[in-house]
Parts: sequence; structure tokens; C-alpha cells
Amino acid sequence: MTTILHLAHAIAWAEAQRLGFYAPPSLDSEGFIHFSTEAQLPGVVERFYKHQPNMVLLVVEVDRLTAALRYEESEPGKFFPHLYGPLNLDAVVEVRLFAP
Repeated sequence: MTTILHLAHAIAWAEAQRLGFYAPPSLDSEGFIHFSTEAQLPGVVERFYKHQPNMVLLVVEVDRLTAALRYEESEPGKFFPHLYGPLNLDAVVEVRLFAP
């Protein structure tokens, strides 16, 4: 099982469960949802989420995704997973409370 990770605000995740899908603002503004691998997560936390409270870590099984997933170069030599569509909730195999 190959998994990717996404940090979400707990309120946004609760809203996703009400709606039946997860579509953060980056989907509208950038056209995709940002994900990371387990190895990339510490750098993402340090850079973007170091002081963010009330976060959850979504563990997503790649084979269950219904939208297109692409690994794209975000920085020279660093390829991050990007999901080009809403995240279907049945692809989320685990939700962990997260405190950076």
C-alpha cells in the first residue's frame, strides 16, 4: 500500500466529512491539493505548519484516489504529490491528530 500525507485544519476536515469530499482552497487557487511523502513531511511542517494549531494528518492510499495524482517538481530535484481534483474520503485510511 502506497500512502501520501496531507495536513488539514481540523475544521476543514470536519466540513469535508459533511460534504462527502475534501477540497481545500489550493484546489481553486492552484488547481491541485498539496500532498507529501512521509520523508517530505518534516520539511513541510517546518516551512508551512510550524505554528498551526488544530491540525489533522490525513493518510491517503494512492490506489484509492479517484482524481489524477501527479508527482511534480516543486523545488529543484524535489517532486511532491499533487492531486488534481477533490480528495475522495474513502481514500483516507487514517486521520491522526497533529501537533507540530
